[in-house]
Amino acid sequence: MKTTLLALWRRKAVRQHRHAGHMELARRLRVMDLVSIGIGSTIGAGVYVLVGTVARERAGPALTLSFLIAGIAAALAALCYAELSSRLPSAGSAYHYAYTCVGEGVAWIIGWGLILEYTVGGSTVARGISPNLGVFFGGEQNLPSWIVRRTIPGIDIVVDPCAGLLVLVVTGLLCMGIRESARVQSVMVVLNIVVLVFVVLAGSWAGFTSGWEGYHQSQGYLPYGINGMLGGAATLFFAYIGFDTVASTAEEVKNPQRDLPLGIGFALLICGSLYMLLSAVIVGLVPFNLIDPDTPLSSAFDNHGMPWATFVVAAGAIAALSTTLMGSILPQPRILMAMARDGLIPPFFSILHPITTVPVNGTLITGMVAALMAFSMNVDQLSGMVSVGTLSAFTVVAVSLLILRYVPPPEVAKVVIQATVPDKGPPSVHISSSRPVFTKATMFSPVLSILSDASLQTLPGRGIEDDCASSVSSSESLLLQDEAGDQEVNAAPESPSSSRPVLHESLLYAQETDTLESNEDLRRWAAVFAITGVCVGVVLISLAAAANDLPISVRWLLGLLGTPSFVAASTVLFLIEQDEGHHKFGQAGGFHCPWVPALPLGSILVNVYLLVSLGLPTWLRVSVWMVLGVVVYVFYGMSHSKL
Repeated sequence: MKTTLLALWRRKAVRQHRHAGHMELARRLRVMDLVSIGIGSTIGAGVYVLVGTVARERAGPALTLSFLIAGIAAALAALCYAELSSRLPSAGSAYHYAYTCVGEGVAWIIGWGLILEYTVGGSTVARGISPNLGVFFGGEQNLPSWIVRRTIPGIDIVVDPCAGLLVLVVTGLLCMGIRESARVQSVMVVLNIVVLVFVVLAGSWAGFTSGWEGYHQSQGYLPYGINGMLGGAATLFFAYIGFDTVASTAEEVKNPQRDLPLGIGFALLICGSLYMLLSAVIVGLVPFNLIDPDTPLSSAFDNHGMPWATFVVAAGAIAALSTTLMGSILPQPRILMAMARDGLIPPFFSILHPITTVPVNGTLITGMVAALMAFSMNVDQLSGMVSVGTLSAFTVVAVSLLILRYVPPPEVAKVVIQATVPDKGPPSVHISSSRPVFTKATMFSPVLSILSDASLQTLPGRGIEDDCASSVSSSESLLLQDEAGDQEVNAAPESPSSSRPVLHESLLYAQETDTLESNEDLRRWAAVFAITGVCVGVVLISLAAAANDLPISVRWLLGLLGTPSFVAASTVLFLIEQDEGHHKFGQAGGFHCPWVPALPLGSILVNVYLLVSLGLPTWLRVSVWMVLGVVVYVFYGMSHSKL
């Protein structure tokens, strides 16, 4: 039992993302390719419907503000992804970050959940192709007989040949190579953006002609109040999901430290700008209570004498479906490959094609399963399960960033400075290259410091900084640092008497270093408990706020327990200093997320709240998949892990 529990928390080495014996993915992607992948994965056909539903039922004319708030919430997760993806450019994305920062058990849950997310997500997207394609044929029933939907007699299953065929075509394209599929996706993304820009420009012309009647309503700008606008933002948050696909291509980026953060940032900025412009136009053209929730864009142009715009909107929806489908299938084979490299699933999934350097086995299996589901199943009821995988990944990425900043893996934060006196010869000093030798390692920040500048001078003898300066001046030639690891540096004394001051300085420095290491341990333990308290507090607060199935008294109790836990733990994180070892985490020179810990704390709070708000039926369906994942991990992954 103890061995099993230890296995759940074992972590990959920070620099273990290069796997000996495995082919590497070809590095062919640049910033524009990443921006295209991010936009294509984010702007799906849902936005062509979502604006009508949220405006009519929740936000009203304040739909633009709902999109803005949702975009800010999505940016919290995007910035966390940007730092981790640039420092750990691995195909595993959130799975790999969790494996490095949290532990194998959490990484398995995230990887297993992402497998479900991308499979169900791809199938759901493909099912939307027939209605939009039917616009060009005068109705879905007029499609060619070999792709039209039909019901199988006796078993009441509606098959969709068009959806299954589209998935197979996209799968074949992805097998051709990442560069080739990125080019095709870029073309479809451009078409989608052109359609959205047309809607904005043509809608603006119609709005100025008609006087923007949608903004002149008796209910005002906030007909459902602030709560309605915030509720709409919670729904619209899912319109921004997709930028995480960019992180899954990290191993295929030529310059990941620079290009990954730029790709994620520009993709999210462009998507948010288009969403806000589109929403501002639509709610201005038509009063919010008259917007068609199923076809908001087409009906808005119909009301202003432009029925032909329906074909333009349908073309944009088809392009959006195609790019989103590619964005759903693209990451899954790479996550399977990363899990297979770590030994958690069979190595069959880690095989790359020798020419295209694509994880062809995982791509083909992913495509065939998604095509079968799209062809034979109505996956609308499973669509909520997609959100569970995504939001769980967002949450773990934010937690991983906190761990990186405060309690990074031991090989990053370890400080080993020992002074030894051999039987013969001069003293030798063991130096760890993971952190600077002469670093004042305080436990708390200047706001609340147990080792402030004033208290440092009260230590026996003299201040640490003075001792360090003395040690540097007297034994400067003795201390050399090797980046490859710890090493022993010996200096020959000029005479027996000349070695005594050096020995005295070394012993005094070692004594004071023990004090610093003791306080460093205290700081790390404080950070561990604080991060744990944040997670517990956020879960309790989210249950109190969004678990409508619980009795009101239980929700109040959870809120009273969770709020102090979250506030106290967050306060500790604001007060203690971040670990200096995180600067050497993964590949140096990458993007650094600003406003830590406030930003990841906000991301955790938003994502966990949305997870709880998905409801009990969705969690019951997800639990079946998760139980299956536990069985696979216990009987295969745990024993075959490379750790």
